[in-house]
Amino acid sequence: MRDPRSPEPSPLIRSLSAFPEQARGGALAIGNFDGLHRGHRHLLSELRAMANRLGGPSIVFTFDPPPLRLLRPEPWPMPLTTMERRSQLLRSLGVDFTIAYPTDRALLALTAVEFFERILIGELGIGGLVEGPNFRFGRDRMGDVEALQALCGQHARELTIVEPQQDHDKWYSSSVIREWLEQGEVERANRALMEPYRISGIVRHGAARGRTLGYPTANLEGIPVLVPGHGVYAGRVLSLGDSNTLAEAIPVALNIGPNPTFGEGATKVEAHLIGYSGDLYGQLLEIELLERVRAVQKFASKEELLERLKQDVAQVESICRAAERS
Repeated sequence: MRDPRSPEPSPLIRSLSAFPEQARGGALAIGNFDGLHRGHRHLLSELRAMANRLGGPSIVFTFDPPPLRLLRPEPWPMPLTTMERRSQLLRSLGVDFTIAYPTDRALLALTAVEFFERILIGELGIGGLVEGPNFRFGRDRMGDVEALQALCGQHARELTIVEPQQDHDKWYSSSVIREWLEQGEVERANRALMEPYRISGIVRHGAARGRTLGYPTANLEGIPVLVPGHGVYAGRVLSLGDSNTLAEAIPVALNIGPNPTFGEGATKVEAHLIGYSGDLYGQLLEIELLERVRAVQKFASKEELLERLKQDVAQVESICRAAERS
C-alpha cells in the first residue's frame, strides 16, 4: 500500500531509448536535484510555467551517479534522497518525467555543443531550458550560462535563468542542507526541504541492551542516504517493510552515535518505536526526523540513563503530537 502522504512517482526514465515521443517538445531542467529544497521548488515553478507556454511536458534531467563521482574517485558524501524518492517528490512539484541518465565516460567526453545538440536537441527534442546562473555542462564543465544562451539562440529554444533562493546568510543548496544535517540541525534542514528529512534501513540484530532496560530498539543498517550527526532525535516511522505503509505513523526516539555509557564507541542508528511491540528483525523501516532532542551523553549510572530515557520518550511524544497538529 502506498503512503497516502506520498505523491505518485513520476515516470522514471533510465534510458533515452525509453524516452516517450509525447515527452518531446517540453521544458527541461538539468541538475542533481538531491534533497528537494526551496531553491528547487522555485526553479521548478518556472519549469512548469515554461512547459505550459510550450504546450509540452515538464522534464527533469538528472544523473545516476552524479558526474563528479566518475571524475573524482575519492569518497563522496551519501545522497540526501534515493533516486526513487527524488522522482516522487519531483512529481509532487508538477514534473511530468524524470530522466536518471546512467552517467558514463562517453557522456562525460561530450563537449558542451555536442551535449546540447546530440542529447538535448537530437534525443529529447526540447522546446526550452530552465537553469540556475551557475549551471555548467559539457566536457570539463566548459559550458556555462553564456554558452547555453548562445546555443539556445542558435536553435530557437527558449531559456530561463532562475536566481537562487536564500535562507538568511546561506543560499539554498544540497551541500548546505547536508552541512546542517551533519551538524544535527534537522529542524533547519526541514524548513528548507519540502518534507521532513527521511532515512530508511533494515533492522538487524544488535546488543539487545535496550530490551533489558525496558526500551527495546531496532538497530538500522544499510541506510542509503546521509545519516545526520550524532544525537537523539524525535521522529516518526512511516512504514514497516517494503510495502507495509502504516495507517498512523509511530513516534520514534532515534539515537544516532556511540553508546559511551556502556563503553561502545561505534556509531549506531537505533530506533525505539514508542508503544510498538512487534518483531522488526529483517524489516525495512522508513523514518522521518522532526527535531534533535539532545546530544549523545555518557551517564554515571544505569538509573541516571533510565531517567533520561524516560524524559526523552516524553519529549518525543510531545514533539510528534505537535507535528500531527501542524
